[in-house]
Amino acid sequence: MKNGIEIRWHGRGGQGAKTAALLLADVAFKTGKNVQGFPEYGPERMGAPITAYNRISSDVIRVHSNIYTPDFVVVVDETLLSSVDVTAGLKENGAIIINTPKTKDEIIEKLKGYPGRVYTVDAKKISMETLGKNFPNSPMLASVVAVSRVMPRENFIREMRASYQHKFQKKPEVIDGNMKALEMAFDVIEEAIQSEGKKNV
Repeated sequence: MKNGIEIRWHGRGGQGAKTAALLLADVAFKTGKNVQGFPEYGPERMGAPITAYNRISSDVIRVHSNIYTPDFVVVVDETLLSSVDVTAGLKENGAIIINTPKTKDEIIEKLKGYPGRVYTVDAKKISMETLGKNFPNSPMLASVVAVSRVMPRENFIREMRASYQHKFQKKPEVIDGNMKALEMAFDVIEEAIQSEGKKNV
């Protein structure tokens, strides 16, 4: 797909991977992009592996299949690395973002020799600090926006705040917690990208 990106999400039922993909599509649409956000339904039960997808482009999107050669992969549950081929079809010039407290060096052996960029984010820790519960989808959503650069940080944050204010009108603490989670995850990824740049100089 020219002038656009394709993202594949891997998670488990109940972790919010599908919600994150739909939210990303919604936010990208509000910034003027053409979008798709959709899940691939398997057995819909709590904890079952699920896959979701995004296409985001400045052009009209004419393809409507699943995504087989994504630019970016988001893994919301680290345990899937031992049971799902999360790097299948992932472009070498793309990146994978994994929710884990481990470092890139500690996790890379599980990625079947994937030669592209690898980022790790402790989304559980971030969501526990900001929301008091393990809701990894907000940090992972911010992470893929930071890595893909599909939109500027300030636009993303502005549209996400508007979305959360609409969704959680009567729960301001949830809005604040989610916004903090987005900002913290963005910071983690931007720091990782900066340190990569210094290594490559």
